[in-house]
Amino acid sequence: MTITATHSPSHTSYLNSRATLPVLAQAAVAFAVLVTKWSNRQRSRKHLRHLSAEQLKDIGVSRQDAHYQGTLPFWRP
Repeated sequence: MTITATHSPSHTSYLNSRATLPVLAQAAVAFAVLVTKWSNRQRSRKHLRHLSAEQLKDIGVSRQDAHYQGTLPFWRP
């Protein structure tokens, strides 16, 4: 089972209320967030490519759309 990250206002307000990180730490966090986004995209697109026609129908996605989305590189949103 895959759990997707959700953006919650409470998480954002918590982070905004914390003391400012040093510049290098901010860059490290930004890099970690970017790599996590890329990893999630790659995993999601891989799973999308392997869905059956019935599963695609259930989520309202055509085979052509699934193929297009599934073949996008991980860095493209």
